Amino acid sequence: MAGMRPVVVTAAVTFLLDQVTKIVVVHGLRLDERLAIDVAPPWLQFRMAWNQGVNFGLLSNSAEIARWGLVVLALAISAWVWIWIRRGGQGRLARIGAGLLIGGAVGNVLDRVLYGAVADFLNMGFPGFSNPYSFNVADIAIFAGAIALVLFTGDAKTGKGAARPARGGRAKGP
Repeated sequence: MAGMRPVVVTAAVTFLLDQVTKIVVVHGLRLDERLAIDVAPPWLQFRMAWNQGVNFGLLSNSAEIARWGLVVLALAISAWVWIWIRRGGQGRLARIGAGLLIGGAVGNVLDRVLYGAVADFLNMGFPGFSNPYSFNVADIAIFAGAIALVLFTGDAKTGKGAARPARGGRAKGP
């Protein structure tokens, strides 16, 4: 279980950071009532969006079956990633990626359970471009975790996929 420590710690920190930012911004700054706060326009704004679907509002539907279906799907994916990473053979960066994905997914699941939708509030743009989409810390973590799992998945014990032969040479191996 010691090999799972990076997953557990990363998931817990990600979940807490996501929930604390939502509490501070959505409730503390009353973004749920104000709907918009310019922080550093046009680069960063807080724009309240209750996302009933997945990323960018895809599969958005007010039906309770969609809400609970997305909860079950997120928990099933998180469980699958946990079981897969627990089998071992993955390096530290892959385990951290798994923790990011799991922590973010559980953060968004809690929103769906408590509010019926995910609280999205971060909105970024640049001069001449107004981004219509908002996101949250959990979304960033899920995206980063998925990228980390793609990039850093390999057999940590044998180095499979990690070592590349030198130009014109052969890879050293057992």
